[in-house]
Amino acid sequence: MNLKASVLRLQVESSLAARVASPFQFRKRLIVETAPTGVSPIDLLVGGFPRGSLTEIYGPPCSGRTSLLVSALASRTAASEVCALVDARDAFDPHSAEAAGVKLEQLLWVRCQNVDQALRVTDLLIQGGGLGLIALDLGDTPPHVVRNVSMSVWFRFRRAVEHTPTIFLVLEQESNVKTCASLILEVHAQETRWSETAGSTGEISRLHSPGCLFDGWKIRAEMIRSQAKQEDHSGVDFETEITRNYQM
Repeated sequence: MNLKASVLRLQVESSLAARVASPFQFRKRLIVETAPTGVSPIDLLVGGFPRGSLTEIYGPPCSGRTSLLVSALASRTAASEVCALVDARDAFDPHSAEAAGVKLEQLLWVRCQNVDQALRVTDLLIQGGGLGLIALDLGDTPPHVVRNVSMSVWFRFRRAVEHTPTIFLVLEQESNVKTCASLILEVHAQETRWSETAGSTGEISRLHSPGCLFDGWKIRAEMIRSQAKQEDHSGVDFETEITRNYQM
C-alpha cells in the first residue's frame, strides 16, 4: 500500500510540477504577534490587531469606526507605545479621545487636508519606524475619492509594514484595501441609547426634547477576512458610551 501511495504521489507531483510547486508540502501558518484592540468582544473575535500587517476597518458614517480607533489608541498609549494618527480630513476630536483614555502625549496627530497628503505622510511614518500603531483615517473622505487610490499604494504599505512591530489601521466607508489587508472588519450601528434629563419624559420628548441626551450605541462588527483565523464572516456586538466632562 505504501508503495502504491508513493507512486501515486510521484505521478501527481510530476503532473502538477509546471503549475504547483510541492503540492503536498503545506506552508505552515505563521505565528503573528497581536495586540489588544481595547474592545474585549473584538479581541475574542479576531485575537487582537496583528502587528506587521495592514488591518482595514470600514463602515458607513456613525457606524463605530471612530470608537474602535479610539479604543485601539487608548489601549496602545496606555501600554506606553507611541502611536500616530493620519487624519485625512482633520476630523479627530482630541478632547473626546482623551476622555476615553487616549494619552495624547503618546500620540502624533497629523492633520491633513486631502487624501494625497495623507498618503504621503503615512508613507513617511511607516518608513521611519518606531511606532506601535499607525492609523490612516479616511472615514470622512468621500468614498469615490478613496476608490481612486491605486492598489499599488496599499500593496506598498503592506510590504513596508511587514516584519515590523507596527499595527497599521486603515479606516474607510467602503472596503478598498481588499487582499492587501491581513484583517478586514466591517462595522455598523445597530441601535442607539438615550437618557432623559429632568423635564424630559415619554417617547415624544425622547425624540424632540433638548433634555434628551445621546449615551451611545450598539455596534455590530463582522470579520470579513483574516489570515490568522479560518472562520471568516463571523461577528460580535459591542457597545460604546459617550464620555462627558462637565465643568462647573
